[in-house]
Parts: sequence; structure tokens; C-alpha cells
Amino acid sequence: MKNMLFEKVEYKIEKTDFGTWRRFVYPTGEYFSEFTSHNRMFGLPVLHYTSGKCPDTGRRIIAKGIIAVGRLSAGVIAIGHAAFGVLAIGQLGLGLLFGLGQASSGVLAIGQFALGFYLGIGQFATGVIAVGQIGIGKYVLAQIGIGKYVWSQKTADPQAVEFFKTFLQKAFSLIKAR
Repeated sequence: MKNMLFEKVEYKIEKTDFGTWRRFVYPTGEYFSEFTSHNRMFGLPVLHYTSGKCPDTGRRIIAKGIIAVGRLSAGVIAIGHAAFGVLAIGQLGLGLLFGLGQASSGVLAIGQFALGFYLGIGQFATGVIAVGQIGIGKYVLAQIGIGKYVWSQKTADPQAVEFFKTFLQKAFSLIKAR
């Protein structure tokens, strides 16, 4: 089989009203596709989507846009296996404000390994408020907790109990109101 990196790549280009698709099917059946919207904000496409390995480089392209979707993505809203953004959703979701994923970070973080600045919810969670199996923070609700006010299997600090009862009542009242 010839090395695709030394050949001129014949992409199938499809222009739509919203953006441009660039696609390629390898002789092995592997598929590469990329969508870039025509509209831009701050120099970035509003939507950038990538899938597969680029035949020009043999590597994955990082999706970069206001909304970025791809195995590797970076944007205001980033979705992918490894996502970096203001709001990041992925196996590795590193968000400035919100991270959701197996390993996540952000002001608010939800995941198996949640490193939250303010609120962390996960199997291992950190934050001012940490809820999880193992929690580290100021107010901690966990099986194993480390913090100033801890409600765990071994201890029930009265301030932690009061805080979490109030916290959960407010959270459920917000959900009911909708």
C-alpha cells in the first residue's frame, strides 16, 4: 500500500448554506470528515467538527471554534474525548466554568474525578462544596471527607448537616420551579 502522506489528497468538498464539508475515504475504508461553518466570531468558526485522521498529516485535527466537536476539541463549548473550553464535555473535560467528564475541572465540575473550584461532584471531588465518595473541600458530603465541615460515615458536623440540607432544598426547589 502506498503512503498517503506522499500523495495528493482528493477530498470531496461540499459547500452548504451553513458551512463547508471536507471528506475523504481511505482505501482501507477509514473515514475523515471536517465541517467548518462560514460564520465566524472572534476569528473562530461558530461550529467546527472533525472526525478521523487527516490524510494530509496522518494526525487528528483539533476542532477549534465557538462550538468545537471532535476527539480533540477546544472552544467556548467543547465536546470530545479531550475537551478544553469555557464549557467542556468529554472523557477529559477541562472547563473554565463547567467541566463534565470522567476527569473534569472547572468552577463547577461533575465527573468521576471532579476538580471543582466552587462545586465538585464525583467519585473523587474537590471544591468549596465537594460531594462524592471521597471529598476534599470546605463543605464536604462524602463517604470519606476531608475539610472544615464534613458530613461523612464517621462524622456529622452540625454546620455541614445544616448546610447540605439547605443546599439540597434550594436545589430541588429550583428544579421543581421549572
